[in-house]
Amino acid sequence: MTKAIEDQVERFAPGFRDLILARHTKNTAQLEESDANLIGGDVGGGANDLRQLLIRPVLAVDPYRTPAKGLYICSASTPPGGAVHGMCGYHAARSALKNTFGR
Repeated sequence: MTKAIEDQVERFAPGFRDLILARHTKNTAQLEESDANLIGGDVGGGANDLRQLLIRPVLAVDPYRTPAKGLYICSASTPPGGAVHGMCGYHAARSALKNTFGR
């Protein structure tokens, strides 16, 4: 896929390819080997079905709060799951504010 991706970028940004100094790629097996959360190379951490949407990472009223006081989690492992939306961080911040300041 590297060539296809570079060709597409080059199409909209002529000269892009000439600026590449080096590249490093990993296939899905290599991604999973370097991080067990990348199941099959999936950056979303596996299934993102309805069940996972509601009880990710565990069944909890506040899935962003951890048992450690003041420690919150926001990642593809929390609702609404992995994507480029920032909602996990938004909800974790809201949880932190509510639990810290009662807001």
